[in-house]
Amino acid sequence: MDTKEPKLLDEIKSKFNVEGRIQRERRIWISIDKERLIELCTWLKNQRFEHLSAISVTDWVKEGIFEVTYHLWSYKDKILLTLKTKIDRKKPVIESVTTVWEESAQIHERELHELFGVKFKGNSDLSPLFLEDWHALPPFRKDFDWREYVREEHYDKEDGREVVYYD
Repeated sequence: MDTKEPKLLDEIKSKFNVEGRIQRERRIWISIDKERLIELCTWLKNQRFEHLSAISVTDWVKEGIFEVTYHLWSYKDKILLTLKTKIDRKKPVIESVTTVWEESAQIHERELHELFGVKFKGNSDLSPLFLEDWHALPPFRKDFDWREYVREEHYDKEDGREVVYYD
């Protein structure tokens, strides 16, 4: 492979002592402890990973963690770097990357706060985007029972036509 990925990956590994691999041409995956996330993100942005294309959360209920994944793109090098870190599911708090990617990070973090309950420390606006007057468990968590929620919010057990939803 005569590309920039191996050199970049080696440099990241040596500077940050992280796990990583080249997934395929122009794709790098990195795992890092949440305590070093901002440091690595800042360094990556300075290495021309100027576009934060997405942030996602994977809910690993049995393991008791959320895996927060950042997808970074370098327009110059044409490399997609996927950066993953794990946080405690019971206390889902992580530093905000708004200090690095500003508004593009802000909207992603706001969405994930609403749908998973992840708190992004340092993000000044985690107000709801989609859900109005929501007081239940965040709906994208795997332990959210959407069927029970729909029954409680939208059906009447006393209505003969809707009793079927309670069987």
